[in-house]
Amino acid sequence: MPKCTINGKEVEVKEGTSIIEAMQESGDRIAHYCWHPGLSVAGVCRLCMVEIEGNPRVQIACNTMVTEGMKINNTSEKVKDAVKWGLDFHLINHPLDCPICDQAGECGLQDQYMEYGKYDPEMAEAKVKKHKVVDLGPTVVLDSERCILCSRCVRFTEEVSKTNELGLFNRGDRTEIGTHDGMALDNKYSLNTVDICPVGALTSKDFRFRQRVWYLKDGNSVCNGCSTGCNIKVYYNKEGLFRIKPVYNEQVNGHWMCDSGRNAYKFVNREARLLKGVVRGTEMAPGAAAKSASEVLKNTSGDALALVLTAQYTVEEYEAIIKTFVEEFKTKKVFFWINNKETFDSFDGLLSRGDKNPNTKGLLKVMEKYGITATWTDLSAGLANGSIKTVVVAGPENQVVFPEYNDRLKELSKAQNLIWMQSGKNDALSALTGNVWIIPMKTFVEKDGTFINYSGLEQKIKKVTTVVSEALTLTEAALLLSGKNLVMPMTAPFMPTNQRPDQVELEARKKNEFVFKRGSL
Repeated sequence: MPKCTINGKEVEVKEGTSIIEAMQESGDRIAHYCWHPGLSVAGVCRLCMVEIEGNPRVQIACNTMVTEGMKINNTSEKVKDAVKWGLDFHLINHPLDCPICDQAGECGLQDQYMEYGKYDPEMAEAKVKKHKVVDLGPTVVLDSERCILCSRCVRFTEEVSKTNELGLFNRGDRTEIGTHDGMALDNKYSLNTVDICPVGALTSKDFRFRQRVWYLKDGNSVCNGCSTGCNIKVYYNKEGLFRIKPVYNEQVNGHWMCDSGRNAYKFVNREARLLKGVVRGTEMAPGAAAKSASEVLKNTSGDALALVLTAQYTVEEYEAIIKTFVEEFKTKKVFFWINNKETFDSFDGLLSRGDKNPNTKGLLKVMEKYGITATWTDLSAGLANGSIKTVVVAGPENQVVFPEYNDRLKELSKAQNLIWMQSGKNDALSALTGNVWIIPMKTFVEKDGTFINYSGLEQKIKKVTTVVSEALTLTEAALLLSGKNLVMPMTAPFMPTNQRPDQVELEARKKNEFVFKRGSL
């Protein structure tokens, strides 16, 4: 464990640690663009300059290893001057697009100019013009004029996704990022290139021109797109959720997440949600619909009652609902609805898994605790011979990954009474008639709980915000289905849960900052 001194502080690091990694560990700020902890070292931006005692010239911190007794600083005038004029070169051909650029407000170029630049430019030459609004593929748009050629995106496609779509073309100040001839940037992880782009050169088609980032609040959660359980940050304001980005977790997802996981916000927003409960064709509040269903359950307890669960809820919710059915309704006819059976155990070698549920391990753990051994064959037989009269279903949040949804709905609607709980709208479900109860549920961003991923790792999720205030959690539904009373707290939608009590909201500042209709790019 070599010891070094960084800006007057003694720091102990692992053997083989670079200076920039040591500075990250010690909390010292250092300018950089091309270096990224999840990628190889390129050393092309020349901004992470440091002065090393005994060395007459400044060195780049990303490609210089720490040695015993090394004395490093990046606060001397010599280093500051090198970084300042390095930034000048980066900005020589950079367009003044900040007022219309999606990256404004979270831009590495803006941040580092304010921290390390603030120079008086001396360049009088005309800027080099490059291609703007380049359609790289189905998810990403390139603006070559904004690109500072850090090569992060190229290294990502070479080293992480291993799809090799991107490259650096031409030479000198005419160099541009682009796709190889005949290829599109079209892989399951393409939007990570937007995350790691330090400027506004790569933008997401989905998020492009929809919001200014300073209007967005955020909260941490866990992706419910598959059993990997990537750590994520959800961005929203009072108009809804707008994007999801990965949060670093060394044990789970590292720095990345797949593109399909980023779409999870779409089935959480109000336009995709069930807002009112329905009882035999009559609309009512979700809580009232659940309380109404309790009478039916009391009359059909025992073997005539079945519970169907998808693996998209929390451990705490499974504990509450299964305990209620086993102990109060005296039935162990609890069934696991497995989606994507053919590809359930598949894995793409990076992050995406065939089990498209966040909590399969959690559901199986609770089922084992209560001695549940029923199989789907038992359910099908019970519905066919009429021994199962009432079915309660905790349906999926993410219906996209349940291709057999309509088939299951048709099969389960054979029961005399069908009580269906889920968060999102579905035309086939809404079209059902007869003894059908539809109860709106909360999504993963609206509740606390635990997900257990494919490896058995328990991850706590925290409530980010409320989207449909009257919707129920499965725990609340279990209480109401058993006939108990529950006072539902009314929460205004899209309010942050991590806001300080003394934090003032300036609602008057938020006016018309996004549009619903956009161009194709």
